[in-house]
Amino acid sequence: MKKLKTRWTDQVLEHPDQVLAEYPRPSMRRESYVNLNGYWDYVITGKGKRPERYAGRILVPFSPEAPLSGAERSLHPSQVLWYRRMLPGEVERRSGRRWLLHFGAVDQFAAVYVNKRLAKKHLGGYLPFSVDVTDFLRKGENELIVGVRDFTDQSYYSRGKQKLQRGGMFYTAQSGIWQTVWMEEVPEAHVDRLKITPLYDEKMVEVTVCCADRGQVSVAVSSEETQPWEVEGEANEPIRIPVPRMHPWTPEDPFLYFLSVTFGEDRVDSYFAMRKISVSLDAEGIPRTFLNGRPYFQRGVLDQGYWPDGLYTAPCDEALEFDIREMKRLGFNMLRKHIKIEPERWYYHCDRLGMLVWQDMVCGCRPYRKWYVTYLANGLEKFHIRMTDRTYGLLGRKEEKGRQQFVEEMKETIRLLWNHPSIVTWVLFNEGWGQFDAKEVTRLAREMDPSRLIDQASGWFDQGGGDFRSIHNYFFKLRFWREERVQALTEFGGFCWRCREHSMSGKVYGYRIYGSKKELSAGYGQLIKEVASHIGEGLSVTIYTQLSDVEEEVNGIYTYDREILKIDENVLKEWNEKCSI
Repeated sequence: MKKLKTRWTDQVLEHPDQVLAEYPRPSMRRESYVNLNGYWDYVITGKGKRPERYAGRILVPFSPEAPLSGAERSLHPSQVLWYRRMLPGEVERRSGRRWLLHFGAVDQFAAVYVNKRLAKKHLGGYLPFSVDVTDFLRKGENELIVGVRDFTDQSYYSRGKQKLQRGGMFYTAQSGIWQTVWMEEVPEAHVDRLKITPLYDEKMVEVTVCCADRGQVSVAVSSEETQPWEVEGEANEPIRIPVPRMHPWTPEDPFLYFLSVTFGEDRVDSYFAMRKISVSLDAEGIPRTFLNGRPYFQRGVLDQGYWPDGLYTAPCDEALEFDIREMKRLGFNMLRKHIKIEPERWYYHCDRLGMLVWQDMVCGCRPYRKWYVTYLANGLEKFHIRMTDRTYGLLGRKEEKGRQQFVEEMKETIRLLWNHPSIVTWVLFNEGWGQFDAKEVTRLAREMDPSRLIDQASGWFDQGGGDFRSIHNYFFKLRFWREERVQALTEFGGFCWRCREHSMSGKVYGYRIYGSKKELSAGYGQLIKEVASHIGEGLSVTIYTQLSDVEEEVNGIYTYDREILKIDENVLKEWNEKCSI
C-alpha cells in the first residue's frame, strides 16, 4: 500500500497542538471549552493487562492505524489500546460548578479512568458520550486514562465498512479515539440537550430545553433579517415560538436563524432553519420528494468519509468543508453519508452551506452469506421479486443482543442529529448487510421522527415500507415500476479511472474501468443521459457512487487525496443542471 498525503497533512503535523481545535458541537455552544486533542501517551497490551509504562505518543483524535496518529499500529480484538494524559491545570473543582468530559467517538468499547478510578464505560464506536468527572478530580495534577477494545468484524457490533482483512469495498479497520475529546465547565443546574423542530406549515419553531432540573427558561431568536425576540417557558416542556416573515431554508438559500437559551446561570447558543421535507403527488399524479411544498429533485453523491492520512478522521475542519463545497460547486445538492456518523461539525457545514443529507445507520453483523445477500438478492431485484429479511442467520443477525443494540443506536443517532436541518432522510439498512425486521424498525424510526423521510432498505431486500423504492443499479438496464413510493436510484455508476500517482493500491475495484479522464467523462455523460431519461417516469433521487476514491475503490469523482477531479467539471455541471423536475 502506497502512502498518500492530502494538502492538509503537513499543516496538521506542523501544528499538532491545534489539531481539530474548532468547537466540536455548534448545535449547542457554550463559552466554556477545553480541547484535549494533541499528543497523548499510548501503549497496546494484551487483554486484562494494565500498562506499567507507555510505548510512545499518539496524536489524538487520529486512530492508531492512521498515518497522522504517528503510531501506525493495528489494534486486534485480543488487545487493549491505552491512552494517557494529564488534564490541564484550569480543570479544577469549584463550588457550584461541574466539569463534563466529552468524547466525540471511540471505536468500539471504552473505559474511562480519572485518577485511577473508573468513571465511565461506553459501547459503540460511532456515537458520542460524556461523563461528569467533577467528583473524581483532586487538587494538583489529574490523570486521564482511556482503555479501548475493538472487535471490528469479529462481532455483531457496529463497524460500517471496516474489515480486519481489507479489500475491495471494505476498508482498513480503525480503532480507538477518532473524534475530538474536550471538556466544559457548567453550573450545577444546566442544559443537557436541545430539541429543535421546525413547524414549517405553522410558521413556528418548537424548542424543548432538556435539563435534569426543572425551572424557567428563556429562549431568544434572531436572524440577519430580524431583531431578536424572546419567549419564556419551562424546562423539559415544548416551547412554540412564532417565526414572522419566515425565510425558508433550501440548498440554494441556506438561511439560518440563531437561538440563545438561558437556564439559571447557564447559557447555550444554537441555530435552526425553517424547512419541510415530504412526499406528495406532482401535477402528473407521480409521487415525488417535495422541499418546502414544491417538487425537488435530489442530485446526490455517495460519501464514505474516508481519508488516506486520517482514515475516519478528516485531517482538519477545512478538509471537512472541502468535500461539501466541491460537490455543491459541481451542481450536486445532496450527500448520502454512507454507513458512518461524522463529527457534528460536518453536519453544521452542510446546514450553513446548503447541502441535503441522507444519513445511513451504521451496520454491524456477523459474516453474512454472500451468495444470498449479494448475488441472489441482487439478481432477483432485477425482476422485482421481494425477499424476506427474517432469515437472521443468512443475514448475519442471529444474536438478539445485536439486533437490540442496532435499534438503540438507531434511536440515539436520530436524537443526536435531530437539530440539523440538512438531514432529510434516514437510511436504515443497506443491501441487506445485517438487515432484520425492516418493517418494525421503520415503524420505530417513523414514530420517533415523523418529520423526515425514511429509506427502509437501500438497494435490495426491500420490504415495501418507507418512502422510497430504493434501487442500486451497477449492472442492469434501468427499469422502474410505478408505485405509491418515490422512485430513487440510491447507488449507481461506480465508474473507475486509476490515477497512478494518486492511488494507494495497484488493485482496482469498481464497476467499469476507463483509461483516462476524457474516457471517464464521456462514460459518465452517457450514463447520466440514460438516467435522466427516467425522470419523467417518476425518478426523483439519484446518488452517484462516489465522492472520492477509497483505497482499492477508484470510482470517485475525486482521487483519494482530493487532488485530482477525475470527471470533467463542465460535464458534471451540465448534467446536474439537466437533472431536475
